[in-house]
Amino acid sequence: MFYYVLKYVLLGPLLRLLFRPRIEGLEHVPASGAAIIAGNHLSFSDHFLMPAILKRRITFLAKAEYFTGPGIKGRLTAAFFRSAGQIPVDRSGKEAGQAAIREGLGVLGKGELLGIYPEGTRSHDGRLYKGKVGVAAMALKARVPVIPCAMIGTFEAQPPGQVVPNLRRVTIRFGEPLDFSRYIGMEDEKAILRAVTDEIMYAILGLSGQEYVDKYAAVVKAEEAQEAEKAKQDAKGPEGRKGPEGRKFPRMPLS
Repeated sequence: MFYYVLKYVLLGPLLRLLFRPRIEGLEHVPASGAAIIAGNHLSFSDHFLMPAILKRRITFLAKAEYFTGPGIKGRLTAAFFRSAGQIPVDRSGKEAGQAAIREGLGVLGKGELLGIYPEGTRSHDGRLYKGKVGVAAMALKARVPVIPCAMIGTFEAQPPGQVVPNLRRVTIRFGEPLDFSRYIGMEDEKAILRAVTDEIMYAILGLSGQEYVDKYAAVVKAEEAQEAEKAKQDAKGPEGRKGPEGRKFPRMPLS
């Protein structure tokens, strides 16, 4: 019930007013039956923009951190996501991934729409990253089509870390359903899962026009954080020296 209050009364009209979403390819989303909508993930607002424009209800697998935050803000966020029908997913480790697949299959088993971001996390720089194979496993095990989706302009509207979004128009573009029935029965083969996932990511790339990076987003984020820390330490130099251009050096002893 609260889902539809958000969609039609509280959040949906506000999002349409702020972002004036341009919708393309909505006819590719089936009017009934189970299906996966797999999209790129550029902004926190993605979670709400897509449900706001779809005629059908869609359930997203949301990261568990949204449900476990501390304090009043954390409790309110958790209550909001639960009321909106979102499912918490622990993203740490292989077992967590299997749990996410089980949750997703539960949604699909009810004949509903499942929303998933194959990258596993928001893009921190607007590029499209390598997809994780969970989306392929669910598509093959549930025997459902995958509708690729591209969110365009949401990174500029609300980049990571920005709470108040910029007022600008965004585009939500859906592609033709991808049929993987030729792989039914091969959902436990790693090479097949990777091939299906790559096909999905290629379809998203064709819709979004993003630059593609053939590495996992979480890995790139960790690498960049390490490089930034190393650069910070290098700038300090030995014994606390911070280098040239007016930065302080250790005090020289008086003779």
